[in-house]
Amino acid sequence: MSALRGRAAVAAGGAPYARRVRVLVVGSGAREHALAVALAADDDVSDVLVGPGGPGVADVAEVVPLDPLDGAAVAALARERGVDLVVVGPEAPLVGGVADAVRAAGVDCFGPSAVAARLEGSKAFAKDVMASADVPTAMARVCTDVDQVAAALDAFGAPHVVKDDGLAGGKGVVVTSDREEALAHARSCLEGRPGAGASAVVVEEFLDGPEVSLFVLCDGRDVVPLAPAQDSKRLRDGDEGPNTGGMGAYSPLPWAPEGLVDEVVERVAQPVVDEMARRGTPFAGVLYCGLALTSRGVRVVEFNARFGDPETQVVLPRLRTPLGGLLRAAATGRLAEAAPLGWSSDAAVVVVLAAGGYPAAPRAGDPLSGLEAAAAVPGARVLHAGTAAGADGALVASGGRVLSLVGTGATLADARAAAYAAVAEVGLQGGQHRTDIAAASAALAEEVGA
Repeated sequence: MSALRGRAAVAAGGAPYARRVRVLVVGSGAREHALAVALAADDDVSDVLVGPGGPGVADVAEVVPLDPLDGAAVAALARERGVDLVVVGPEAPLVGGVADAVRAAGVDCFGPSAVAARLEGSKAFAKDVMASADVPTAMARVCTDVDQVAAALDAFGAPHVVKDDGLAGGKGVVVTSDREEALAHARSCLEGRPGAGASAVVVEEFLDGPEVSLFVLCDGRDVVPLAPAQDSKRLRDGDEGPNTGGMGAYSPLPWAPEGLVDEVVERVAQPVVDEMARRGTPFAGVLYCGLALTSRGVRVVEFNARFGDPETQVVLPRLRTPLGGLLRAAATGRLAEAAPLGWSSDAAVVVVLAAGGYPAAPRAGDPLSGLEAAAAVPGARVLHAGTAAGADGALVASGGRVLSLVGTGATLADARAAAYAAVAEVGLQGGQHRTDIAAASAALAEEVGA
């Protein structure tokens, strides 16, 4: 079985339906808004529903009330509205078994089963799978008490990497040279779930080198990689400040080594998909490969079982192959049937506008202004993450990450200019954003003429 067999997989053709399809996207963030935009642009998609969605996504989709964690409700809505394909965006519904409930109701679903989603739901489980599949990753210890954590920190040395074993909304990781800070984070993870006897943290060796995000579509057997991206996790410029869910991202990567995607497919994604199938828990959905390009080669930092946010916001605008056909093929085990993917040569950059107090205590209710002007910037799009209608109907911030301002252009410099021009139009009291997203790579691309 060839590890690269998925490279020739999926285009929009060979649709399993005789008519245009109706798609339900589950979730309410900027990732789901980006998915809805891409699906609405697919000629084979008749219409897109998003639940619970938000006021911003209504520009491309019908917003429907929905509890994203209630699998029975998601399945019932899909049946009631004649949905052909459900796309589950966030991780919590996947780990909670929403995709299983949808498939049990006879509706195609893009997203792994609850058992397969443990690749994200438990870092210890992911480490076990990688060990069985001989996938390169950081050395690690799974710890269930503070004494074990302390011993692991001393064994690996600084910088210390401590990860909550379970889901933490992208903020369960601490990387620090301060041993006491690492211990405090571990203690908060272990004590944060009272009565959960299986609570654990994973302590890892620090991986040097730049990080890369690569989405790989999977149908349980075959895999198809998308274009790599790089996100910025720290709150402030220069990668300073606390970890967040992501403050910006860009694609393509002018500095990425040639052959990187093929290497990740061959050494990481395909072996993991094969191992999951061998265990009787096939992985079908998107495998987010968080990677470090270290001095010793590619190493896996983490897996997610869904599209990443904010990387989705820059990868999908560059994809020229219709998204609906890709996701349907993955959901129905048909990734090996179509042609290679098409990509735009344009670049994309996203800058996240976060609420005051984010990530520790984001402030809600502050009014937003200037969104129409931001959307009118050439090459820009405004994607909503944490927005809601206030008492007077005007938009207010309702979450930590409020907006994703996406810019596209012929070069990374052009894309950055569009994104930051859009940011400049938006008013949000106490709003926070980084000013250096993709700056170094844009300069490098101009220097090498990429």
